[in-house]
Amino acid sequence: MSAPTGARPSTRTRVWILVLALLLLGGGATAYTLRAASGREAATTGTADPGFTLDAATGALYTRDTASGRVARVDPSAPGGRVAGGPSCDRFHAAGSTALCLRRRPGVPARSYALVLDRRLREVRRIALPGIPSRARVSASGNMLSWTMFATGDSYARSSFSTRTSILDLRTGYLVKNIEQIPLTLGGRRHHAPDVNYWGVSFAADDNRFYATVSTGGRTHLVEGDMRNWSARALRENVECPSLSPDGTRIAFKKRVSEGPREPWRLYVYEVATGREHAVAERRGIDDQALWTDPDTLAYGYGGDVWEVPADGTGAPRRLASGASSPSVPN
Repeated sequence: MSAPTGARPSTRTRVWILVLALLLLGGGATAYTLRAASGREAATTGTADPGFTLDAATGALYTRDTASGRVARVDPSAPGGRVAGGPSCDRFHAAGSTALCLRRRPGVPARSYALVLDRRLREVRRIALPGIPSRARVSASGNMLSWTMFATGDSYARSSFSTRTSILDLRTGYLVKNIEQIPLTLGGRRHHAPDVNYWGVSFAADDNRFYATVSTGGRTHLVEGDMRNWSARALRENVECPSLSPDGTRIAFKKRVSEGPREPWRLYVYEVATGREHAVAERRGIDDQALWTDPDTLAYGYGGDVWEVPADGTGAPRRLASGASSPSVPN
């Protein structure tokens, strides 16, 4: 006899409905838990979240988010104006299809890692380093990498300090652990001295020439290096942390304008062909290796934020990202 219309489901039917509901809820909860765990694991291990890559829109600005210590992509439409889903880094730079992440390791003495990352921000090489991360640079092609490490407790504000600058060629895998042994010509003569220190490398478009700062005898110099010939020559004094423009015609740098400890540097631009230099409109003391975000604009860190200013000396500084450092435009 068939059940009358509108009759309540049998006990067996109700049990099966309950089981099905629990399975559906459990599956959803499991998926959510796995996604959440994946995000937590990325944060705790220092790796990038799935989907956080260098494949953002052309001209996208990446920085290090101070609050989380992770690489973030500036996005005005996102909460807080950025998406912080990248790897954990103390210094970061990216260009071409390569990113360089310098990460401090816990413990004493100070030790760090240089992490070479691909375009999806997956680790492809890890190099153990002594010291504290200071500067990081990737050539426009993504083939050449350089980093500078401070010896424990040192800083650029000290009258004397020790750095170690390395260069890695990804095409061959060859690593120069310390470029201090490169033959240096200073004042037209071969220079030998135990106090030679290099920092702040910037690569030319040919992946052979590079610019850097060398300190010796209490003075700093801009040097032009040649990888193939393994040589370097000093070009001019009082140049630190050079950054070559995309067209190779200008070099942004920090120039010491005061011997005092409070904001001793100003940001300048040097014209390679003419030798002329001019200050930019940023009048505060900048202790950073500026970044050319385009042929006419410089980005840099100051006061815990990232700023930009026109390279020709006009205009005024403008804040790009609060609570951020290590600006980078990979495309």
